[in-house]
Amino acid sequence: VINLIIASIPAMGLALIFGKHIKALLFSPIPVASAFIVGGLIIFWAERRQQKISIAKSYIKTVDDLMPMDAFKVGLAQCAALIPGTSRSGATIIGGMLFGLPRAVATEFSFFLAIPVIGGATAYEFIHYVAGHNFIPFAWYRIVFGVLVLFSAYSGLVAWSQ
Repeated sequence: VINLIIASIPAMGLALIFGKHIKALLFSPIPVASAFIVGGLIIFWAERRQQKISIAKSYIKTVDDLMPMDAFKVGLAQCAALIPGTSRSGATIIGGMLFGLPRAVATEFSFFLAIPVIGGATAYEFIHYVAGHNFIPFAWYRIVFGVLVLFSAYSGLVAWSQ
């Protein structure tokens, strides 16, 4: 858990500080398309590099073996995902591999790291949305969802309702 917190700090911090500037400057077709292309080239390069490295020498065999500095490095790689068009999981997996993590460990840690980062970003955007809008869409969502659950329960689609 501590490694997830450590790895989340760089991207969350930069997003809080520069988020509005990033949206203003980089949310357009040319920067996004460029990020797709550059990201693809980096993936090719990292995969070729990974084939030449002996992962057997790594002291890291599982996510539990990660040290706080390893987590911080993956967190720094995750900052690349602040650029629109860059994959968060791609940035963390490739970043982890470039920092010497085995692919399986980098992938697993990237999966776990999505929870605080995506959850935090969702909560942040939700708070800002609610501050400037009303709750009517959420009222409709609750009504429609409730009707669907009732329909499912009464029609026997939900076994636990009996």
